[in-house]
Amino acid sequence: MRMIPSRPLALALIAALAIPVAGCAGRGGGLKKGDVPYIARDVGTLYSLAKRRLDQGQYKQAAILFDEVERQHPYSIWARRSQLMSAFSYYMDQSYTESIQSAQRFISVHPGNRDAPYAYYLVALGYYEQIADVTRDQKITTQAMDALGELVRRYPNSKYASDARLKMDLVRDHLAGKEMEIGRFYETRGQWLAATLRFRTVVDQYQTTTHIPEALMRLTETYLALGVPEEAQKAAAVLGANYPGTDWYKHAYKLMEDHPWKPAAPLAAGELPMPVGLKDAQPIAPGTPGVAPKDQGSDSTGTSNTGGAGSKPK
Repeated sequence: MRMIPSRPLALALIAALAIPVAGCAGRGGGLKKGDVPYIARDVGTLYSLAKRRLDQGQYKQAAILFDEVERQHPYSIWARRSQLMSAFSYYMDQSYTESIQSAQRFISVHPGNRDAPYAYYLVALGYYEQIADVTRDQKITTQAMDALGELVRRYPNSKYASDARLKMDLVRDHLAGKEMEIGRFYETRGQWLAATLRFRTVVDQYQTTTHIPEALMRLTETYLALGVPEEAQKAAAVLGANYPGTDWYKHAYKLMEDHPWKPAAPLAAGELPMPVGLKDAQPIAPGTPGVAPKDQGSDSTGTSNTGGAGSKPK
């Protein structure tokens, strides 16, 4: 039979915990795990107090109290629940690193639990919320993609999988945007081959993203600058077949009109092909007016409004 402390003693225990907690203002309130003294409390009282802090929007305090439930009652069924509630509370507090750690600890200890999909979901959200704009390093973006993919792979029929798939599409588009930002950076500096490789990556690996029309137009530019008009023609043809009404295609079409070419005649027996050197190329400056229509997220100079083509890629 569980001993229930007398009412005066129970109130004293709750007050001892509430004093340092209530004295912290704002999100998180500066409270740390070490600020909570170890005072033995029954699991019901401790969990209820943590839940109350969560309902009041005091997310950091709630997370620490849920951690305290696990610390004081590690073999209770409430300890398992508290791990997830701690991860959720840290997530609401925007303490994403702590949220990820709490959720990953739950996964490692209870991999087959029915709430494991939720833990994987919290891990993925923790990374997803930290995604930075395309001018920054995209390591977190890759981690978000991996975590979302892991959730979908393990639990394809869970109620979290559909949202994970949607977020994967958004993350994929973001990664393509990073490749475009770097490609434009190289293009503005006349580093045609490096730019071509980036735009080619977008076309090959991110075919369902919104960046494909621009990537094909940029490939038309860079292939012409490299002196390989047949490849430019292929890129423009794919652009016209899939996005015929876009301003990107209109510009690519004009580029090919300004740089007409004829397929090389078949080589005679024993004849060697004549290479085209860069000195024979006709560079197309990315700053040419009309290169990047404004409605496609770029200004009239052909640089990205958000990517900052003049910034150094990471």
